Amino acid sequence: MGSSEASATCLRAILRLPTLKVVGVVTQPDRPAGRGRELTPCPCRAYSMLRGIKNSIMPENVNTPEVIAQIKEWKPDVIAVVAFGQFLGNELLSLPQYGCVNCHFSLLPKYRGASPVATALANGEEMTGVSIIRMGEGMDDGPVLLSQTEPIYRDDTGESLMDRLAICGGVTLAKALSLMEAKKLPPEVPQEDALVSFAHKLKKHYGLIDWSESSATIERRIRAYKPWPGSYTFIPERFRKKDSGRLVVIGVEFCAVTPKQRLELPGTVLDVTPRGPVVRTGDGALLIVAVKPEGAKQMDGGAFLRGRELKPLVDMFMMK
Repeated sequence: MGSSEASATCLRAILRLPTLKVVGVVTQPDRPAGRGRELTPCPCRAYSMLRGIKNSIMPENVNTPEVIAQIKEWKPDVIAVVAFGQFLGNELLSLPQYGCVNCHFSLLPKYRGASPVATALANGEEMTGVSIIRMGEGMDDGPVLLSQTEPIYRDDTGESLMDRLAICGGVTLAKALSLMEAKKLPPEVPQEDALVSFAHKLKKHYGLIDWSESSATIERRIRAYKPWPGSYTFIPERFRKKDSGRLVVIGVEFCAVTPKQRLELPGTVLDVTPRGPVVRTGDGALLIVAVKPEGAKQMDGGAFLRGRELKPLVDMFMMK
C-alpha cells in the first residue's frame, strides 16, 4: 500500500527479490493534475502498471467491507505500507498472517507523523534514517523490526534527502520482509514513550519566512521546504504590479554584518550585489542567490534585481 515516489521505490526493491511475490497493490485514487486537470495515477500506481501488476485498486477508503473483501481474495501473508495516506483499521491490521509493516522515514520514536524528512532537516538534525515497524492502532507507534541510518548533508533539500531515504527504505523494507519469510527477524524493539516527538503535516503557510529568526534557521527551512511548501516572502509594495508580490526564495548564502547594519530591522535590504540582495535576519544576514517571482520562472538573485532598483537600508522584504 502506497502512493508517493518513495512508495514506488520501495515497491521496486521488493520486486527485485525472487522470494517475495507481490499479490496486489493498493494506492490512492487517480487525481486531477497538470494544466488540463486530467486524472493522473499516483507514482506508486503508475509504477505498478508499468511492471504489469494486474491486482491493483485505488479506494477512497481502504477500510470499507468491499475493499477488505478484495484484499482477502489476494490472501496476503503480510501488508507493506509506505506513504499510503490512509489509516488502516483493526480488521485490516489483523488480516495478514504476519500483520502489517510500515516503512517510516525517520529513526523512530523520533518524528512520528506526516513530515519526518522536512522536520528533521528544518530542525538541524545531522542524522536521520528509516524504521520498519509492525503497525498498531496508533500513529507510527509500533515496535521497530529493522532500522537504518542516513546522514543529513549541509546542502540537502527536502527533495534530495527524501530521494536517498526512499532508496534506503526500499532496501531495508525488502530485507525485513525477507528475514520475516525466513523467520530470522531480530527481536522487535518497542519504542520508548519518553523519546517520542512528532512531525506534523506541512501546511502552505509554514513556508512564510520570518526574517527575525536566525540566519541558520531560515536557511535550513528554505532547504527543508523544497519542493513543498516552498519558502516565500513579499517584495516591497512599490515593486508590486497586479500581483501580491509573493517571492519564493530558493537559495541563500550566509553573510556577515557590520555593527551599523546590526541596527537595521529584520527584512531590511542591507546591500545590493551582482549576485542578489543581502537581507537582514534576526542575528545576521542572508544573500538571496535564487528566487522565483510570482508568475515568472526561477532566476538567480542578480537577474531578479534587474528592473527592481532596491534601495539599501530603505527597502524591506515583508511577511505580508
